[in-house]
Amino acid sequence: MPLSPFDVLVDYERRSLAHVVGLPEQLDAPGLWRGVGYRIGDRRLASGFGEVLEILPLPQATVVPGAQPWLLGLANVRGSLLPIVDLKQFLEGERTVLHESQRILLVRQPGGDVAVLIDELYGQRSFTQPQQLEPEQIAGEHLAAGRYAHFIDRAYRLGDHVWGIFSLDRLARTPEFRQAASDMPRSEHRISTTLEVEP
Repeated sequence: MPLSPFDVLVDYERRSLAHVVGLPEQLDAPGLWRGVGYRIGDRRLASGFGEVLEILPLPQATVVPGAQPWLLGLANVRGSLLPIVDLKQFLEGERTVLHESQRILLVRQPGGDVAVLIDELYGQRSFTQPQQLEPEQIAGEHLAAGRYAHFIDRAYRLGDHVWGIFSLDRLARTPEFRQAASDMPRSEHRISTTLEVEP
């Protein structure tokens, strides 16, 4: 016997909540933090909902000659030109292996939005105060090594995994991130590409 529309919605809600760790029991938990979970390389990260404007499939990008290697190019998204940044390459120096299910996070920054490429999207994640690591524990994790240390100052342990809270706002204000021109002399490539793209 087919389900009624109401039963279908109830079943959909039940299955959705089953995929969100900690909900619904922790909705009113003290110190609850919620955001978007994703993976960069072997690190599990999350950023606040207020920092992620939109999540989109990776669009086709036009390469910008002379730009930093981590700037994949410019893409036209609904009539706006967006710089697409390989976040893993920016942070680790290693290029992301592209695949069909790749996603980008749209991030607001002064002068225009920018899209950052992630390895894998996990969706909504929730953490509570008892799951938060102490500062010395974060320092001991591979999670916050190298450049990641500039953008992660909080982390949570959930089951077998440690999640770093990655500040996309801080990333968008980082001078090196905002200036995507290569170190080549201007006379060689005659282009200066910044991540400040007018809509």
